Amino acid sequence: MNRRKNGTALVQTRPARIALAAVVLAATGALTVTFVSSGGKGTADAATSLDQFVQIENVSPNVRNPQPAAGGSTGRFTVDCGTNGNGKFSPDNPVAQPGIRNGAEHVHDFVGNLAITANSSNADLDASGTTCRNGDKSSYFWPVVRIDKSVRSDNQVQQALAQTQPVVVCPSVGKRLRAVPTGARGTVDRLLAELDRQQAAANQRMTASRGRIDAAFNREVIDSLRERRAAMIKQISTTVTAAGGNQPGLVSLVECDISYDDMHARMPGSAHRASIKAAQAANPRIQCPTVRDKLPGVPAGALAEVNRNLDELDRQISEANERLVTSRGQGGPAFVDNAILGPLRAKRIAVLDRIAIAISRQAARPQGLEAFATCTLDQAPGASAAPSNAPTAAAPTTPAALPDPQGPDFELPGNTGGIVRPAQVLIEYRGNPVSKVVPMPKFLRALTGDAKPTSRGPANARATWSCSGFADRLSDKYPICPAGSQVQRVQDFPGCWDGKNIDSDNHRNHVAFADKATGACPQGFQAIPQLRITIGYDIPRDVQVKGQYALDSFPEENHNPFSDHNDFVNVNSAQTMQRIATCINKGKNCS
Repeated sequence: MNRRKNGTALVQTRPARIALAAVVLAATGALTVTFVSSGGKGTADAATSLDQFVQIENVSPNVRNPQPAAGGSTGRFTVDCGTNGNGKFSPDNPVAQPGIRNGAEHVHDFVGNLAITANSSNADLDASGTTCRNGDKSSYFWPVVRIDKSVRSDNQVQQALAQTQPVVVCPSVGKRLRAVPTGARGTVDRLLAELDRQQAAANQRMTASRGRIDAAFNREVIDSLRERRAAMIKQISTTVTAAGGNQPGLVSLVECDISYDDMHARMPGSAHRASIKAAQAANPRIQCPTVRDKLPGVPAGALAEVNRNLDELDRQISEANERLVTSRGQGGPAFVDNAILGPLRAKRIAVLDRIAIAISRQAARPQGLEAFATCTLDQAPGASAAPSNAPTAAAPTTPAALPDPQGPDFELPGNTGGIVRPAQVLIEYRGNPVSKVVPMPKFLRALTGDAKPTSRGPANARATWSCSGFADRLSDKYPICPAGSQVQRVQDFPGCWDGKNIDSDNHRNHVAFADKATGACPQGFQAIPQLRITIGYDIPRDVQVKGQYALDSFPEENHNPFSDHNDFVNVNSAQTMQRIATCINKGKNCS
């Protein structure tokens, strides 16, 4: 794949793997295999990858929209955020895995917000630039599609799973805390240690499923852990608040996940990564040592000043990450060091000094903060890209570090081949057939579909695949479209909101889908502008017929088309969101 000098386009030069027909689920003796097809609802012949593909004409019409009622809202508001012309690709998932580097284990297209990473705060998002023409700073992101002509046998995937120990991965609470008052520091440290013990115990339980995938067992482990983490995190927040501090937004850090990361390293074809030159590495991100978890208890009189400076450190990183995207291709080999990393270090030294001074006015000055000033890029091929202060592989909060996407095709082990740049991305906010919509709250997080229907179960997975000209049908297999028709992914987000929360402990319960038959929201929920993202691809028909395109995925999903998903953070201003709701409620088409 070649990149134009301005970084705005990718050209396919190396199409790659045929999408596999099967996903490994469990073990016989040492290894039993179950094949997933048609969204995990049937069985497949492991001999042919084409079982994961379907002629769109053979899919029965299945899209039925409720008829609008007199009190409904029938308008539509569209936003043009481009097709990721800036080339913002990342394996982070800031919605489902906040604070976890490479949490997606596959690469996403990002449009809209330019600064967003797994660690971005709401303030960082609000200060960012955007690719959206109307100034919308929201972030919209989805897994990339690749073309790959090489074949990997199912036996190789089975062997990788047989050697893999599933790991429980949780966001680090300590690294996301605001300043902890002196009187609360001891209790908070004890509670943080208890969170680590809970995660370690969950990991110990997961040793029972080495070499196999058991969705019911995984859900039981995660649900039990979530309940205990929620109580512990609430206690941390209460402790900090009672001592005079301020600790909002921790609910996003409750949910944990089961990672099969190690399958990536055991997949054939991953060994070549050590030879890829750093200059070819895609989408570098700024990695800085964390400071929040290094501070002692902060005196009451210094809390506000310390928090302002901690927020400033976050903003500096977001600004630097945004500049990496917008300055791509500028300068020579030393450009990033001289124009981004060097100035960032100087700014961080000044802020860290201000933090130390603020604390020293009322307590002992913290020593050694300047050691956390130097930041790096996370793109060192063939080596762990974790920053020097990151937990080791044995730490309870992080599995072994996954390599960063590398090479001209932004590849991770198991996700290879040339990325297909979307030909068209339609972002639209739609109404509700039976009621008016209320404005969506700023910083609302939402997701649709499930990236892990194999390891979590298919309850939240959704059929998204179609072809242009076939709006009356969606498939949970990859479509083969007629000549002249685009391959499409149609991804509907929940259109109902609980009226209170911008996130929830599983990133789902604060929003809901309307009733399929009537369009009504569940009791206790109200209709909001319902987001739909339609992504169209110009994929050669012979590639479709041969089954040579596939979705990037978690390793255990093995490119299962039913694992398609999309994520969203609303960073529209209150004024813009009110304009969107008004347009929809008046039955207009606006942009």
